Amino acid sequence: MANLIPTSDLVRDRNYDMSGGNHTDFIGMNAYGNAGEKVGTIREALTEDGGKLRYFVVEVGSWFTSKEVVVPVGLARVENDGVYFDSLSKDQVKNMNEYVVGQDYTDEQQVADIRTLKGTGYVAPVAATGTAVTAADHYTDDTLFKTPTKLQLLEERLSVNKEKYQAGSVQVGKKVETRTENVNVALSREEVVIERHPVTEARPVEGNVVLGAATDTIKVDLEAERANVSKQAFVVEEVEVGKRTETEQKTFSDTVGREVLDVTKTGEITVTGDVTNKPKI
Repeated sequence: MANLIPTSDLVRDRNYDMSGGNHTDFIGMNAYGNAGEKVGTIREALTEDGGKLRYFVVEVGSWFTSKEVVVPVGLARVENDGVYFDSLSKDQVKNMNEYVVGQDYTDEQQVADIRTLKGTGYVAPVAATGTAVTAADHYTDDTLFKTPTKLQLLEERLSVNKEKYQAGSVQVGKKVETRTENVNVALSREEVVIERHPVTEARPVEGNVVLGAATDTIKVDLEAERANVSKQAFVVEEVEVGKRTETEQKTFSDTVGREVLDVTKTGEITVTGDVTNKPKI
């Protein structure tokens, strides 16, 4: 039976660098069972002494209080938002052994849990040496122990949300302007016209007349027109106030990042496949 060691112990006690395999990246991610139902959280990963990932330790608090179980990594599907065990059901978890931190996950427990997950008729692959089937032989079954190799490359993109704000206000009212206006009006008036006519043939005045004694006067009343100026308001214009929406194009710029592959080869090996950093749209 292979000796299973928590990855956190390898990092802490033996100074293993697990960053290349992303083993510790899974810890703390949400765990989901069949139908996408949230199960709980990935608490730990169990590896062989050489660092090969074999099991996830799953805290199943969403299904059972204070219980942790061990699930083979080959049943996991890793996505951005968590680790998915598409075939894991609540009934299976109920019948699986409870994992206790600090205790060995024994050969018998591994076999029992695998048969709970795969069915009682499951038979482990025969070891290449032809020896008796042990838990170590289960590790050759890729349906159970193929390490998740999906690496997702992330890229930032600009996202624009629009919101309305009060850009200003306009008040429309009235005010009085004054100006001087001239109006030409024809006004008439009466004037006294005195006409004097000399007498060509003087004639005597009858009676006893004393010069200067007569007091006769002629009174003439004269009329004239005068203007009475008044003001009256007229409607000369009507104003309607409303709103309309105008659209203008504006360009916003920011710096975005993109994750790219970083492939490092050691020794005389050949890497096949697309290792370029072409953006995927």
